[in-house]
Parts: sequence; C-alpha cells; structure tokens
Amino acid sequence: MKLDRKCALLVIDIQQEDFVQMNSNNIDAPEWECIRNAKRVLDVFRGKKLPVIQIKELHRTDMTDFGRELDGSEGIHCMEDSPYSDYAELTYPMEGEYLITKRRYSAFFGTDLEILLKGLHVDTLYMIGGLTDVCIHYTAVDAHQHDYFIRVVTDAVAGSSQEAHDYALKAIRYLQRDALVTTAEIEAWR
Repeated sequence: MKLDRKCALLVIDIQQEDFVQMNSNNIDAPEWECIRNAKRVLDVFRGKKLPVIQIKELHRTDMTDFGRELDGSEGIHCMEDSPYSDYAELTYPMEGEYLITKRRYSAFFGTDLEILLKGLHVDTLYMIGGLTDVCIHYTAVDAHQHDYFIRVVTDAVAGSSQEAHDYALKAIRYLQRDALVTTAEIEAWR
C-alpha cells in the first residue's frame, strides 16, 4: 500500500480538551505519544499534499444535540462556548484543509463528509485521533459500510482504556484485514 491521490487523512477529535484532560506534566504518557505520532502522520499527508480533513466534536450550549450520548460513561464535553473545544495546537488545521463539525460519534452521521469524499474522489481513509473505541471505531464502521478502504494508524489513536483500544482495533481489523497500520509504515511511504 502507498499513499496516493485517492487517500485522505481524517484527523478525528484532536481538540484542546484532550490536552486539558491529560496530565501535562507527564509528557511520556501514552496519550502524548499518540498525539506526537498523529502529528508525524499529519506531516506526511501535508508533505504529499494529500487531503486532510479535520473533524471536531461540538455540542450546542442548550445540549439539545447530545441525544443518548450522556447515557453512557461520558459527561458533558465539547461545548460550543468552551475554548477547550477548539482544535489542538499541535495538529491545528492549516489553510486548504477541510473542516467538519460533528454532533455524534461517527464523522459520517449528520455531516457533509460523504459529499466531500465523493468530490475528492477518495477511496481510502486513514484515521488518527480518538477515541479508538468510540469516534474512531464508529467512523471506521460507517466508512466500511460506505465501501471505503479504512486504515487506522494504531499508534496515532488512543482509547478510553488500553483494553477498549485493543478491542476496538480488533473489531476494525475484523472488518478489513489490512485496516491497521503504524506511523512508521506511513513515514516509509513518503
């Protein structure tokens, strides 16, 4: 596999809120490694001038768009009026990158992502960001069902726990046997 014009990178939910929740004093934490690797993957796509689609989750301040999301383990998050809901500085969008705002876990649900991908003539989606077991997983499933090839960069995504991360990657690999790649593999395709 190599990167070509039919590939696009989905940068999923790498937002300031992620950094606030991480222990900023422990830069060796696995979450920081994920974000550093995400930046490396992003640099490859930018260097090859391949489409980069930056996706962030936002919710209205009156919370009308949360739906059943708050029935699970997550609390209120990614509110429109919060400065922490902006894109993370390390992977902040550049001019010419596409921006998608989503209200649910899947980047396909209720957004114009499908229209954008068709316009770009993309057939393969690379994914970085988080959470592996939530937004990455649901976006990967929807991409698969829309007949896209999916590639999740395993060391540039992080889950709600190591166990959840591992199970999500296993489920994604079940859908497409070549779905899992690493940052080193992406860099080797430069």
